[in-house]
Amino acid sequence: MQKKISSIPFAGTPEQEAKLMEVIAKSKDDPGAVMPVLQEAQEIYGYLPIEVQKMVAEGLDVPLEEVYGVSTFYSQFALSPKGKYNISVCLGTACYVKGSGDILNELSEQLGIGAEECTPDGKFSLTACRCIGACGLAPVMTVNDDVYGRLVVEDVEGILKKYKDE
Repeated sequence: MQKKISSIPFAGTPEQEAKLMEVIAKSKDDPGAVMPVLQEAQEIYGYLPIEVQKMVAEGLDVPLEEVYGVSTFYSQFALSPKGKYNISVCLGTACYVKGSGDILNELSEQLGIGAEECTPDGKFSLTACRCIGACGLAPVMTVNDDVYGRLVVEDVEGILKKYKDE
């Protein structure tokens, strides 16, 4: 699955940029620094927008293509911001055959966003993952650390309401 780049404008702070520059400076001469620097950059910003990837590439003096390649290859990296409530729907085999695709579609429709996107207000983000490791509860989704299992499409509205009202 190709990662989608966010349509939400990047809004980093001078403090975040200063922290990133410190991280880059201490790793500049280390071979293989791209991955650890990207990990720290994601800690700082919460995700890796193209603007941050450019700063990493320039700071480490490596091609942007290399930085982008690493950030899109590894699932630990996010190219779009995460909402206050990150919803992750398992699309692993057990969940998928029990209807998680329909759950994802319903969430997408109710939130007005697709997988790997964030609502414009920053409240919700939606992620499609491969396995949550709770196959006995299939189909499963999480909202941050809350786990919801044995779902049907009709459950989605009530679950979202709990978080919309917070």
